[in-house]
Amino acid sequence: MFRITAKHHLILFGLMPVLAMVVMACAGSEDGSEAAPFRIGVMESLTGPGETYGTVANQSKQMAADEINSAGGINGRRLEFVVEDSQCSGKDAITAYKKLTGADGVKIILGPSCSGAMLGAAPLAEADGVILFSGLASNPDIANAGDFIFRTQISDIQVGIDTGNLLWADGVRRLATITEATDYAEGVRRTSVAQFEKLGGTIVAEERYSSDVTDFRSQLGKLFDATPDALHLAPQSEFVAGTIIKQAREVGYQGPIYAETVSVGTTALEIAGDAATGMKAITADLDPNNEKAQEVLANFRERYDYVTLPWHLGSAYDDVYIAAECLKQTNDDQDAEGFRDCMYEITWSGAIGDNYSFDAQGEVVGLSRVVVEVLPTDERTEDRKYRVLGPAPKQ
Repeated sequence: MFRITAKHHLILFGLMPVLAMVVMACAGSEDGSEAAPFRIGVMESLTGPGETYGTVANQSKQMAADEINSAGGINGRRLEFVVEDSQCSGKDAITAYKKLTGADGVKIILGPSCSGAMLGAAPLAEADGVILFSGLASNPDIANAGDFIFRTQISDIQVGIDTGNLLWADGVRRLATITEATDYAEGVRRTSVAQFEKLGGTIVAEERYSSDVTDFRSQLGKLFDATPDALHLAPQSEFVAGTIIKQAREVGYQGPIYAETVSVGTTALEIAGDAATGMKAITADLDPNNEKAQEVLANFRERYDYVTLPWHLGSAYDDVYIAAECLKQTNDDQDAEGFRDCMYEITWSGAIGDNYSFDAQGEVVGLSRVVVEVLPTDERTEDRKYRVLGPAPKQ
């Protein structure tokens, strides 16, 4: 097993410009033309419910690719993306996958963003021997999707355990839930409720909604009629998350709200405003002491003039550098089996953590989530909307 750290990036990809030009020239064809680029696919939710985090992931990946190419590429060859919109949908992900693998002939795909999209495309990728490598999709069922399926996102199984433990530790015994009818949101709800009930908690009311709903007051009223100790929110999109939080306060609910990563995104908290103050969530967060993480955030803000969902941003960024390392080893963007074998062997340190790797199911190992609490509006900044309370309680 080999170990790559953020410190090695300068060695692997940070060649001096002069040396980079020499490498590129040596890698060219006999007539002096530039070597063909490595071409891999990217599937993100550039539209649909996951647009905010799909877009930030896509931008982060492009930033990483541009860094790699500016430093001389991979074995002297440029990294080139073929991008398709999976629209946070299983059906649209299949369409995007067929375009990438059929018309474009790619064998390695970074993405997709959403769990439903990942679960839709994964059976095809596994049957075809095509790599799907997601930085965002978290549904527990992805663990069983196949030998060519990987992710740096942490499974919702752990999110659910952490959420259930947090609810119980905070004294919640009667819980109401409102959940978007998508694979991601259902996965968060299912695992959270399972752990909460295991500890002795009771679900007193539950509501589900489709992704096109914008007014939740009636459903929220029904939930609060059951007098829960707390509300648990599992949305797919930031827009809906912020709307539900805001409307919950508008109908008079003053109790605690618990949520997950999407609900503490910049867009969600801008919509919710002060209604989100004090809300707790289980999420992955970039370590403020991780120099690589802070460098990536600073570079992203400088390039795009905003930051949202920092961990998603960092996860997508790391995925590109991991992919570049495996392409460096195989030297063939059509060698999905060699890429897969590299993924099973690699240990990485980057924006989202140190010394993480992948188990026999392609699940990331060595990363964890934390409990965060949303700050009052007058304390929120561009880069920090919540405080990290620490790791989730253990039972």
